[in-house]
Amino acid sequence: MSFFSKDKTLAALSLRNPIHFLALGFGSGLAAIVPGTFGTLAAVPLYLLLSLLPLSTYVFVTLIVCVAGIYICDKTCRDLGVHDHKAIVWDEVAGYLLTMLAAPVGWQWPLVGFVLFRFFDIVKPWPIRWLDRNVKGGFGVMADDILAGVVACLVLQLLVFCF
Repeated sequence: MSFFSKDKTLAALSLRNPIHFLALGFGSGLAAIVPGTFGTLAAVPLYLLLSLLPLSTYVFVTLIVCVAGIYICDKTCRDLGVHDHKAIVWDEVAGYLLTMLAAPVGWQWPLVGFVLFRFFDIVKPWPIRWLDRNVKGGFGVMADDILAGVVACLVLQLLVFCF
């Protein structure tokens, strides 16, 4: 079994194209299984680098990742000819960065944030599921993961407060 997806639809994409490279989460979305989880894993080093910056810079970069993601995901979906292909994981990158907003220092918090974000992204409780099913285009690809990231962030901050 190969680590990389053999989905022929992906032949329309190139990692040399910066839009595709980002949409595919630096290539992590090409994983044959659980590409969303690999996309979130690809966001962890980015988070660790951004966490060294002032909170205002972290927020600014995360906002850019979210807003640019609408275009990045929309363009890649159009290039593939499908809506929200599982290999498009830029939305997971954005969702994880939102989850980790103002997270405290410590090895456990990126792990807790990872588990929380993946939980909300996979289970998709209402209204995350509603967004996933009813909002289309690049905004639709991003919206459910952005909301999953916000909810995961709130739960993470509650855990920080309680512990």
